[in-house]
Amino acid sequence: MTTDAVAKIRDPVHGYIRMTEVERELIDSPFLQRLRRVHQLAGSYMVYPGATHTRFEHVVGTMHVAGQVAESLTRSYDVSKDMTQEVRVAALLHDVGHGPFSHMYEEVLDGKAQRSHEEISRRVILETTVSDILERNGYSSKKMSDLAVGRARSKEPFMNEIVAGGLSADMMDYLPRDSYFTGVEYGKVDIQRVIDSMRVVEGHLVIDDTALYAFEALLLARYEMFKAVYFHKTVRAAELMLVRSMQLADSVLGLTNLSDMENYLELTDEVVLHRLVTLEPSNQELREARRLALGFRDRRLVKCAFERVMQRMEGKIGKIFVDQAARSETVSLMAKDTHVSPEALYLDVPTTPSVPNTYSKEVFRTIGLLSMEENKQVLKSVPLTKLPLVGSIAGFMDVLRVYTTSKNRKGVAKVANKIFNDKRFLARMT
Repeated sequence: MTTDAVAKIRDPVHGYIRMTEVERELIDSPFLQRLRRVHQLAGSYMVYPGATHTRFEHVVGTMHVAGQVAESLTRSYDVSKDMTQEVRVAALLHDVGHGPFSHMYEEVLDGKAQRSHEEISRRVILETTVSDILERNGYSSKKMSDLAVGRARSKEPFMNEIVAGGLSADMMDYLPRDSYFTGVEYGKVDIQRVIDSMRVVEGHLVIDDTALYAFEALLLARYEMFKAVYFHKTVRAAELMLVRSMQLADSVLGLTNLSDMENYLELTDEVVLHRLVTLEPSNQELREARRLALGFRDRRLVKCAFERVMQRMEGKIGKIFVDQAARSETVSLMAKDTHVSPEALYLDVPTTPSVPNTYSKEVFRTIGLLSMEENKQVLKSVPLTKLPLVGSIAGFMDVLRVYTTSKNRKGVAKVANKIFNDKRFLARMT
């Protein structure tokens, strides 16, 4: 294995990013180059014109941040050069399986193949020439496929935590990057202060308590970015149309056919959108798929007729947020009362934890804080709910919206307000 830098990339967020030989070989592979044609934020450019950055820039930036974290940890823990290289490669590959339009594709998969981009990333690493590159350079493709999604079996779980979780390099790249390209201010946080404060204790990442303010700023920035960008009502309008178009056309275009990785990796944003807008309208489903894709392309979007933002704590999960049958029943009820076709109604309930999950996909509940007491270093496990600022957003941010066409907007708004203010309905559904 060689860990010497052989080339560098100029990045608008992090400055110069240096690459080793194995990193350059992976970056030059068609599987990483494909990510240049997958938008980082799917339909966000419909609202924020600058948000045309791609998964490619993000994975390179995540690799850089992961390396910074690993190097910072060497001051308090024996992190070897080989370990640093492994975590950089894993970070570089963590999104290699993302489908067209990023997380929008996963919404299509949920109803069909029930796979995530992480599972597909593992397959790309194991089943394509990415595996050959890794093995040729002295890395186990099996180990790297696990580490890339934060699931490596190791006595050193902090390696997984660097790639995925509440202190991940992933988040510390996408927040400042998405903020930069959208032009909003929320993601501008001092990630370097967080990185410099990290330590390894009992195999896990912790931070110095003196950097608590920077850590809180990071989580608050994530929360604000979800509200202002990722779940912006017009962004979601565009994405809902695109998701439904892909769902309707899937049987013809084979978008969720994951049996052939080579075929799957041909699916990029431009390719899929072109296939959708040039569909032969041989039946009603394909006509509707083509109409929605054209509406997305030309920014003729459905309108938000109703919105309610709710905060729920863990354990208090309403049916409407987790049960597709409950959402379908609600749409049918609205359709009946408005005489609008269910196909012209969109009930959108994107949910996300207000704070990120851990690398093991559990709720991120506590943070390890190191402090000095009587000249001795003391570790405290502090619940996020006890932190002054983060405690106020702990739990889940639920945004419930109803979309429809401009023509139906007024009538749907009236019925949605009636339904979602009905105490009996709310008691049953939320």
